[in-house]
Amino acid sequence: MESVVPLHRFHCLIPPTWKLNHSTNSFLFPRTLTTKPSPKPRTPFPSSLCYSDPFPPPDVAAPRGGSTKHTTLLVETFHEHQRLKDLLVKVTTEDCCPLQLLADDGDWTKDQFWAVITFLNNASRSKEILQLFEMWKKIEKSRINEFNYSKIIGLLSEEGLMEEAAPCFQEMKSHDLRPSLEVYNSMIHGFARQGNFDDALFYFNEMREMNVAPETDTYDGLIEAYGKYKMYDEMGMCVKKMKLNGCPPDHITYNLLIREFSRGGLLKRMESVYQSMLSKRMFLQSSTLIAMLEVYAKFGILDKMEKVYMRLLNSRTLVKDDLIRKLAEVYIENYMFSRLENLGVDISSRFGQTDLVWCLRLLSRAGLLSRRGMDSIVEEMKEQKTPWNATVANTIMLAYLKMKDFTHLRILLSQLLTQGVEPDIITVGILFDANMIGYDGSGTLDIWKKKGLLQRSVEMNTDPLVLTTFGKGHFLRNCEAAFSSLEPDFRENKTWTYHHLIDLVLKHTESSLKMKDAMKSI
Repeated sequence: MESVVPLHRFHCLIPPTWKLNHSTNSFLFPRTLTTKPSPKPRTPFPSSLCYSDPFPPPDVAAPRGGSTKHTTLLVETFHEHQRLKDLLVKVTTEDCCPLQLLADDGDWTKDQFWAVITFLNNASRSKEILQLFEMWKKIEKSRINEFNYSKIIGLLSEEGLMEEAAPCFQEMKSHDLRPSLEVYNSMIHGFARQGNFDDALFYFNEMREMNVAPETDTYDGLIEAYGKYKMYDEMGMCVKKMKLNGCPPDHITYNLLIREFSRGGLLKRMESVYQSMLSKRMFLQSSTLIAMLEVYAKFGILDKMEKVYMRLLNSRTLVKDDLIRKLAEVYIENYMFSRLENLGVDISSRFGQTDLVWCLRLLSRAGLLSRRGMDSIVEEMKEQKTPWNATVANTIMLAYLKMKDFTHLRILLSQLLTQGVEPDIITVGILFDANMIGYDGSGTLDIWKKKGLLQRSVEMNTDPLVLTTFGKGHFLRNCEAAFSSLEPDFRENKTWTYHHLIDLVLKHTESSLKMKDAMKSI
């Protein structure tokens, strides 16, 4: 691909690109991005030459009794490192044009070229890579080789620049260079990731015609792309083709199938593949177990959820907080509050007493409305010098509110500020909901006003699991109704404080009562 590139300083022109669009009538299989561990291609430059590395100079002092030749080699190496550092300083300068820089320098070594290419790729300037490669290889014809083309095509494909990768691939062939399996995989994967399966299949068919045999990772990439676009029937057909073409699925393929079926909510297909893996005694990846756990929690399938969770615990796999909350929601919805304690203990034994652990353990007692149980958790927190937060305070107060224990509720409200907890929207809601059933919260409200707490912006600092356990009270539901009745521009442009929100709810409640009275009189 020949192109004329004007070399004006601080200005780079990207040559026009073209899109390859092939159609195919035969059903053969390409390949997409996959998690299969495969031997990584050798990088064209040592890792120590990455643009972000400090490039420590070698020791140029000649060893005792060393030759002059050895000293000269060390000095040359030192100067090469220095030249590379200087080049990268120039490239990283704002408005620097690598094409102009190459023209000014006359030529770059292999290490210098690939260091600049790596910088462009990491700086999200991959569109400049092809131009620079075009110019660099014209300086020295021996650079037109399979290794360089493979590396460039791989970088372009990883960045989704298939309109640039396709002509580069064709140019490679025009030089009578034979594309390897790695190059074909890059093209197939790149097009498949974009959902362009016609072009992906074209390269797969061409690969077969060139007697380049696809491997399991070639098919795995296509399976992953099909999963991304929810083409689950095509995934199954791809597995069948693998077997027919003498490339049986391995454990990577099976793990990939389970993850994609689970993300699509296809439980029967997921479990069928899972059983096949068990029968074949294949290795089950932790990411696959996570995907299964998520889908079982999503559908609330308690027994299977717990079995997978126990496998994860035994494998010492890290389970993120968001997923732990999903498991907790399943227990709460099934009124299995004691399981929250077990869940909290499991997490604490691995990661210590986090805020989520205290939340789970406290909710396990609050959900059962156990005063003694809540007191024991509070005492344990005190012994471990764990500070309170809005989640702890609101959990206990919601339990007291549900029990209509106004005595303990009043005590706790009076202790909030001394515990270092400022009220959030849940706390305000608790106070107003208590007022509706006979509690006098005027004193607390006056203190909050004097402290300026009601002039703060509205915040929600309570763990969502607390609302999952106790539900939204009258105040929060009225907040939502009043807020949704406002014009969108007014809602977004206004800075909402607790004072504004309380005023809005009271006005909305008053107007609702008047509307009800008017309806009764009709």
